[in-house]
Amino acid sequence: MKNKFIKSLAILSATVGLAACGAGATNDSSEGSVANIEDKTTVDTIKENDVIRIGVFGDKPPFSYVDANGDNQGFDVEISKKIAEDLLGDSSKIEWVITEAANRVEYLETGKVDLMMANFTVTPERAEVVDFANPYMKVSIGIVSPEGDVTTDVSQLEGKQLIVNKGTTAEAYFRENYPDIELLVYEQNTETFQALLDGRGAALAHDNTLIFGWIKDNPGFVAGVEAIGNEDTIAPAVAKGDTALSEWVNAEIDTLNESGFIAEAYEKTLAPAFSSDIDPASVLINQ
Repeated sequence: MKNKFIKSLAILSATVGLAACGAGATNDSSEGSVANIEDKTTVDTIKENDVIRIGVFGDKPPFSYVDANGDNQGFDVEISKKIAEDLLGDSSKIEWVITEAANRVEYLETGKVDLMMANFTVTPERAEVVDFANPYMKVSIGIVSPEGDVTTDVSQLEGKQLIVNKGTTAEAYFRENYPDIELLVYEQNTETFQALLDGRGAALAHDNTLIFGWIKDNPGFVAGVEAIGNEDTIAPAVAKGDTALSEWVNAEIDTLNESGFIAEAYEKTLAPAFSSDIDPASVLINQ
């Protein structure tokens, strides 16, 4: 038994040795494979998979929403389709990922999306955790209220309730600058605006570009404050450190701005939704 055990051990040692030699013989190749995997960029992966995962809203017309037929529509969607067309040769090669405002950073950080196009306002705080590409739209915070009791100044909201959407710049702005104003916070855009229609708050603060479209479809409400705080921009966003995709999208947005595509998308999706007195130059970059 002892001799058999020693013999088996010797065979096992030889086998391990051969395996080790085999590993050593292919070590350069293995390291090359690992290096290739590490060197593969998001752009490479998107092209390899032949699809790009893009985060958009499902309930924020006219920017991004799902219509009655279940199709994604809106300004952000038009730009997203053009990005897919120029990157993959086909505007339909998109996996749409519906998001809420509060989930946009998380979806990028966890790799649920490659690109976030959910009307994402650029802020210093967000730029610390995601990488924004070049912007394609300008935006400010606006305040909408019933025409019978119009809010024309923030001071009028003292002692009243202001409706906001969770995770938006409007929520952040009022929490930082007007902590004494009580906020009613809702997850979804539809819930937020329904709360205003139901009279649950005195007014609603949101992106002014969204408000411009909403009041056209909802007579009896007025944008008493068209812009408050800083003028911000809307831009695509990618995961922090995703340089390759960020650089590709930067060049793409520059091209779409300069070629007039963004302006065409505005005329197709936003102009019909806005009142006629809205100047496109107040919304578009380089206009």
